Amino acid sequence: MVDAYVWGRATRLSPEAPVPVVHVARTENRLGGAANVALNVQALGATPLLCAVIGNDTGGDQLLQLLHEHDLPADGLIRSEARPTTVKQRILAQGQQLLRIDSEIETDLNHEEAAQLLAAYDDLLTRADVVVFEDYDKGVLSEAIITECIARARQRNIPTVVDPKKKNFLAYRHCTLFKPNLKELREGLKLEFGEPNTDRAGFEAAVTRLRETLTPEIVLVTLSEYGVFAQQEEVKTYLPAHLRTISDVSGAGDTVISIAALCVALGQPAAFTAALANLGGGLVCEQVGVVPVEKQRLLEEAQEAGL
Repeated sequence: MVDAYVWGRATRLSPEAPVPVVHVARTENRLGGAANVALNVQALGATPLLCAVIGNDTGGDQLLQLLHEHDLPADGLIRSEARPTTVKQRILAQGQQLLRIDSEIETDLNHEEAAQLLAAYDDLLTRADVVVFEDYDKGVLSEAIITECIARARQRNIPTVVDPKKKNFLAYRHCTLFKPNLKELREGLKLEFGEPNTDRAGFEAAVTRLRETLTPEIVLVTLSEYGVFAQQEEVKTYLPAHLRTISDVSGAGDTVISIAALCVALGQPAAFTAALANLGGGLVCEQVGVVPVEKQRLLEEAQEAGL
């Protein structure tokens, strides 16, 4: 998806409605969604292979141009006449977001689009070390496509890593690593439990339910200010959040899943994967806006932390 920004100044209200008039100073388009995960994977030194459906429209043209500017491959992207490219446009004045306009549809792919997507996926799979499912509930990842993609990866012994959303939360059976946050864990399982620092039993019961349902090898749960939790087989790891000056939490989840995916591709254990992902997620929170992690700084912090 494209993250579009309009920056300006608002000095008066419109005579047409009780809304501010924004005088535009500048505009910018950025790579968003799974493409931001790709930027993080690239920043860490690996080669991302994007596979998705975008529209045959202006937003799709902008997205392809941005991919070209960042040296990201686009051969796995399918252009559709039936659905637009997802574009999220933010209107900001004096540093405050006044409005967000989302151009998108969330219906499942049609039969032809699904067939084209799976064909592109098959082609990319021959070059892949790990598959990352970056789900945004936009209709590209249906239960049928998820099941088929995981099965095809398992046939080739390629690990699968999942950043889920609510709609298809329980569709990712037999994935390698499953990474929800607390909100997604509650909503996806339809369970109520307290924060992990006050209701550890309730939280761990939810994780057990998740593991029984999806049978992932690793569960990695991001816990915001409480850090992260990981479980592989019966080994449970709780890691506290690192004390930082938080500027913006946007994009932290993208960094976490990117680091986790590369660790899985390299066969690293869950405890190390969680620790490195926890470090990286905290680092990007010190930056304003959605930015990829800085590899050298991550390395330095990992060495300081004894990883």
